[in-house]
Parts: sequence; C-alpha cells; structure tokens
Amino acid sequence: MERVETHSAEETYEFGKKIGQSAQAGEVYTLIGDLGAGKTIFTQGVAAGLGITEPVNSPTFTILQIYDGGRLPFYHFDVYRIGDAAEMDEIGYEEYFYGDGVCLVEWANLIGELIPPRHKRVTIEKDLTQGFDYRRITLEACGET
Repeated sequence: MERVETHSAEETYEFGKKIGQSAQAGEVYTLIGDLGAGKTIFTQGVAAGLGITEPVNSPTFTILQIYDGGRLPFYHFDVYRIGDAAEMDEIGYEEYFYGDGVCLVEWANLIGELIPPRHKRVTIEKDLTQGFDYRRITLEACGET
C-alpha cells in the first residue's frame, strides 16, 4: 500500500502521472472518492503518464472514453450513472477489463461485483481540516498473490 498526501491539484495530477508512467498492459485501477475529490485531475495525470496528449474529461454521460494515443490504450470508465450490471455488459466491459490496455474505473464501488479480483484500488479523500486542496491518496493492490 502506498499513501500520498497532496496539497494542490497539480500535486494530485503529478501523482496520477507517476501511476500512468508505471502502468502495465492489462491493469485495472478502481478510483473511489466523493464528488469534487479530484478523480478527474488524477485521471488526467494517469493519461499524461501514458503519453496521451488529447484532453481527458470525465465520461459521466457516455460511461466509457477510449484513448489510443499513448504507449498503451487507456479505457476511462465513469459508472456513476450506471443503472445495473447489464449496462456494463452492453458496452462489453470484459473486453476492456481483460484486454491489453489500462482501465481506470471511477465510482467502481457501484459495480464491485464486476471488477476483476486482481486490481489496484485508488482512494482519494479530502480533509478540510488540512486545507481546501489537501488530498490523501491511497493506492492498494488487491488480489495480488
């Protein structure tokens, strides 16, 4: 487990970028945090670390955005508005979760039963007593042997 404290959006972005630089094909990252916690900033950093130069935004209304411009394909899911697991089946999530790219799933706790046992969980937490821009980011490997 790795825990990082950031004090600005730029630091959150840079930690995401570090994750993207070391990400490997087939990895699934779950991203959990409240609204406004910095999930999109973190995701933009991951994309930059993968070498993606096009704008990365949260795919709240489309569920999935695919970015092919980096060293690995990047599959960015936002399942906040998903109704049930059948919607994930419709977009063929398994092709991405078990494919050759890097998946990042925002609000993954809403589809926990679909997440591969082996994944990396990223939790972003705010603590306003530490300041408005403070974030505690925890990276945990799940299902590792």
